Amino acid sequence: MDVKPFRAVRYSGAAGALADLVAPPYDAVGEAERAQLFTRSPYNVVHVTLPESADEAGLLYRAWLEDGILEQDDDPAAWLVVEDYVGPDGVARERRGVAVSLAAEPYATGSVLPHERTHPRIREGRLRLLRAIRVQPEPIFLLTDARLDLEVPERAPDLEVDETRLWTLASFDAAALARSELLIADGHHRYESTVELGAELGPAGARIMALVVSVDDPGLHVFPTHRVFSHRPDLLDTRDGEPCEDLDTALGFLAGEPFERSAAVAYRRGSVELIRGSEGELDVELVDSYGLDGIRYTPRAAEAAAFVDGGAADVAFLLRAPRVEDVFAVARRGERMPPKSTYFFPKPLSGLLFHPVES
Repeated sequence: MDVKPFRAVRYSGAAGALADLVAPPYDAVGEAERAQLFTRSPYNVVHVTLPESADEAGLLYRAWLEDGILEQDDDPAAWLVVEDYVGPDGVARERRGVAVSLAAEPYATGSVLPHERTHPRIREGRLRLLRAIRVQPEPIFLLTDARLDLEVPERAPDLEVDETRLWTLASFDAAALARSELLIADGHHRYESTVELGAELGPAGARIMALVVSVDDPGLHVFPTHRVFSHRPDLLDTRDGEPCEDLDTALGFLAGEPFERSAAVAYRRGSVELIRGSEGELDVELVDSYGLDGIRYTPRAAEAAAFVDGGAADVAFLLRAPRVEDVFAVARRGERMPPKSTYFFPKPLSGLLFHPVES
C-alpha cells in the first residue's frame, strides 16, 4: 500500500470562522441540516459535498481557489487528528489518528479490507462528483492493525474546531503504516469511487485522503446499532427467550454472553427477554433474520426503549457492540456484514482538509 503525506488545501482566513465551514460527512447530513449548513456560510463544505449538481460543485470549488477562499499548503504533510467526544453511551473519550494520502487499490489486492456492501447508485453519484470537483473534501475512516504511537505536540494546534484538533507532523513512519492491514470503518462508497476514478485518470487520480486510527488506540470504540420494529416480527414467537426482571438486568445478562454465540435483548411493553442464537453468528444476523419491515435504527439503548414505551414501536432489539477483531475477521474472510452492523463514532469532519485529485 502506497501511503504518503500530501499538500492539503485548506480554508483561508477570508472564508470566515472554521466552525461555519466544516460539516459532518455527506452521508451523515439530513435534508434539514443540509439546509442549515447551506445558509450558515456560502463557503460551507456542504456546497461541495452535497451540491445541487456535480458540475455546480466543480465550478464553485475552482472559484474558491481563484478567490483565495481556499489555499494549498506549500509542503506535503501528514496530520495528527485528535477528537474529543462523548459517545452514545455517555462516556467521554479521546481518539487519535493520522490523516494521510493513500493509493486506492481494488479490494482484490488485499491492501484495504471492506466490511460493508455498497450501492451502485450512491457509488456512481460520488464518482460523478469527484470527476467534477477533482478534490477529496472529506477523509474516509480506516483502521490499522499497526501501532501508531501518536504523541500530541506541546505547541498549539494548527487547526481547531469544535472538539477536533489537528497538527502537522514533522515526521511520520508511513512505511510502517503501508505494511499494515487496513480496514474501512467508514467511506466504502468514496473509496470504491476513487478506485474507479483512478482507472480513468491514472494512478495519481486514485489517491484518497484517509484518517487512520490504530485498533490499539484507547479512544477507538465501536457502538451497536439497535433495531426497533414498529410491529412485532412473526418469527419472534419461534424462538424461546429467557424472561428477565427488567431491562437493566437483561442488558447485564447480555453483556455476559460469550461473543462466540449471537444474543440480543427483546424489549416490549410489559416484558423483556434475552434471546440467544447460534454459534458463529453475529448479533445483527440474529436480529436481521426477523426481517427488515418496519425497522428503524438507533445507537442509543435508552432511545430504543423509549420508542417502545411511548407506543411508537412494538419491540426493540438491543445488541452488544461488535468487537473490532470480529469486524476484521469477517473482512479477512472476504465477507460483508449486514447493513447497520457497525457504528464508528464520531465520523471525521468534512472541510478541515481537502486532498486535490490529479490526473
